Amino acid sequence: MNNQDLIKIAADFGSPAYVYDAEKITSQYDRLTSAFSNIESLRINYAVKALSNISILKLMKSLGAGLDTVSIQEVKLGLKAGFDPSHIIYTPNGVSLEEIEEVTKLGVQINIDNLSILEQFGTMHPKVPVCIRINPHVMAGGNTNISVGHIDSKFGISIHQIPHLLRIVENTGMNINGIHMHTGSDILDIEVFLYASEILFDTAKHFKDLEFLDFGSGFKVPYKPGDIETNIEEFGEKLTRRFKDFCKEYGRELTLAFEPGKFLVSEAGKFVAKVNVIKQTTSTVFAGVDSGFNHLIRPMLYGSNHEIHNISNPDGKPRFYSVVGYICETDTFGNNRRIAEIKEGDLLAFNNAGAYCFTMASNYNSRYRPAEVLWYNGEAHLIRKREEFEDLVRNQVELDFDTVKV
Repeated sequence: MNNQDLIKIAADFGSPAYVYDAEKITSQYDRLTSAFSNIESLRINYAVKALSNISILKLMKSLGAGLDTVSIQEVKLGLKAGFDPSHIIYTPNGVSLEEIEEVTKLGVQINIDNLSILEQFGTMHPKVPVCIRINPHVMAGGNTNISVGHIDSKFGISIHQIPHLLRIVENTGMNINGIHMHTGSDILDIEVFLYASEILFDTAKHFKDLEFLDFGSGFKVPYKPGDIETNIEEFGEKLTRRFKDFCKEYGRELTLAFEPGKFLVSEAGKFVAKVNVIKQTTSTVFAGVDSGFNHLIRPMLYGSNHEIHNISNPDGKPRFYSVVGYICETDTFGNNRRIAEIKEGDLLAFNNAGAYCFTMASNYNSRYRPAEVLWYNGEAHLIRKREEFEDLVRNQVELDFDTVKV
């Protein structure tokens, strides 16, 4: 998929648009499975929250992946995409017991991350297999906004609460079949992750009937040329060796599970937007595009970096631009970025737009959410229509104030 392909997609399906490269997704999946090719039982559960389009889920299914879900709606999307319930794990946070019980009826793997719900669920459903999510209090990522392993995180059961956890399991007689951890996104140091894994192994020793250990994910992907990324191959070699040793110690082979989202889809995504206006002030040249944080909020929410390229004039003389949106808030995609000369009407492509981009889109300012396109086998396939005015008002109920009684 090159610049001309993206330009044609914008012409055919409009701007702005999200475009995903199926070949890149496939290569990332193959890279991860190859890194753990010596594991007898490996399960890659794609994190639906990263990019939840049903066509993307079907692509993941064709590759052999399972799903990691965080809501009953994501579970239902997975089922609609054709996944067997046994290949879906449900790892919510802060949801009601009623939702967990409703998901249980769908036959998926339940993962519980707090003591209160664990005790209530175990008391009422002791025979239902349950995975337990622990918090190892290890931050393997570099960004506190997306790290979930720190001491005050709302995610997971603290390793310091293991005695209490064991009492609940003993008193309820519940069936614990998996242990799970997730340290957060953007893992920079493999050794830190391996240290957290030792905590997971130590916790697993308390349970005699486990079927799998889930190591989460959060692998770092590059966001700019020369950017650091997780060395998956080195990590696979080291964790495989340690996992095999643990299985021998445990007495039987377990399944090793991961739940990558960003690693699989981030680099596969491009966000294409048209330049509406070039505006120069006393100190800044703004390139205003036909989008805003209603479509791509990560730079404003996390301070995340998305490389921006002028695909209409890739060989133009570089200049410095602040790329901004059309929302009536501060919605700056990038400050003083060195980009090939931009003119009004040019198309800009934002890199790393596959993960946590469209899924966070909104209708703020009553703007429409954009189209999604999958580049598959050398062709562009529309996988989500651009919204229209009818989509904005579809679920609204208009009051007739001439007939409403005061």
